[in-house]
Amino acid sequence: MDTDDLRAIARKRLKAQTDFKNYLLIWGAVSIVLIVVWALTNPGGFFWPVWPIAGMGIAALFSGISAYGPERGAISEDRIDAEVRRMTKGS
Repeated sequence: MDTDDLRAIARKRLKAQTDFKNYLLIWGAVSIVLIVVWALTNPGGFFWPVWPIAGMGIAALFSGISAYGPERGAISEDRIDAEVRRMTKGS
């Protein structure tokens, strides 16, 4: 990989991490608004905000894995070479 490729991958990773942090802030704000609406309209009743909060939590999980998870979609020359060796070994 040359420097331009590494910079492109680094830029993509940093953008994903920034997007994830922004999503967490939005998730928190939306959760607070939903809880306030619930408290003003039906205090002590069924806590219905759990469903949208949980749904956004699942989205946050996948967004976090995408931003901080292993390899984050980068394919190195070493992995390509290893796959070619594996494919040619069987023939």
